[in-house]
Amino acid sequence: MRYFVHIGYNGLHYNGWQKQPGVLNVQGVLEKALTQVLKTPVFIIGCGRTDAHVHASQFFFHMDVEDEWDFDLLFRLNKLLPANIAIFDIIAMDGLQHARFDAVLRSYDYFIHTYKDPFLNGLSSFYLLKDLHFDQMKQAVDVLPKYKDYRAFCTSPDKYEHTICNVMEANLAIDPSGDKLRFHISSNRFLSKMIRIIMGQLLKIGRGVLSVDEFENYLFTKQTPALITPAHPQGLYLSKVSYPYLNLPRRTAFSAILQNHADLSWKTL
Repeated sequence: MRYFVHIGYNGLHYNGWQKQPGVLNVQGVLEKALTQVLKTPVFIIGCGRTDAHVHASQFFFHMDVEDEWDFDLLFRLNKLLPANIAIFDIIAMDGLQHARFDAVLRSYDYFIHTYKDPFLNGLSSFYLLKDLHFDQMKQAVDVLPKYKDYRAFCTSPDKYEHTICNVMEANLAIDPSGDKLRFHISSNRFLSKMIRIIMGQLLKIGRGVLSVDEFENYLFTKQTPALITPAHPQGLYLSKVSYPYLNLPRRTAFSAILQNHADLSWKTL
């Protein structure tokens, strides 16, 4: 039988989601725990692939398990797994739904703080910057849903069958003091390092070294910038994944207050 498993993880100490030999990864840790608890080899397929040090406050994977268990699997897994990986729900499916291919929306949030704060270390990206041009950064963000081809903002565009992404939403928010920034973007799919590359370009706009017209021209011409400078991974969260048949609220208690949408102090620009 197929199961969808709803999880969250702090990716700071992991080399990304995908299982690969010789490095610590989220998929490998989960498969090892599942195999140990269920006493049979278990292989899982995730809803996507987060990069090294990137977090997920909502993530799904599916697994096929032949024999039904007669114990509290969620409790045992959470007891066995490290504190930086949490299992929220285990959902029995009525067919062969696919965690990756069936997802219709993925949302990411990227957080920046512009002052040194030890309590945000690893949860938000630190950039020692002053007087960012938020108005111009917002203009660039507003351009994003108008374009579909994101070839210009991808490290390896030729490895994809196509580089079309249906960006449905993009916005920028700041806290009242203006020294914390949140970039939110939703799309049906994302390309390799696409969000971090976009964030890197937005920071250039904020610093005044790149214009909004130049930013939009990359999208229009599909030409990759001569110098790609992806933003740090630590501030990036996969924050929402939706399916036609499954749309669960994320467990905001898992993530830092930075990502809690109930925190009304954030002001959308």
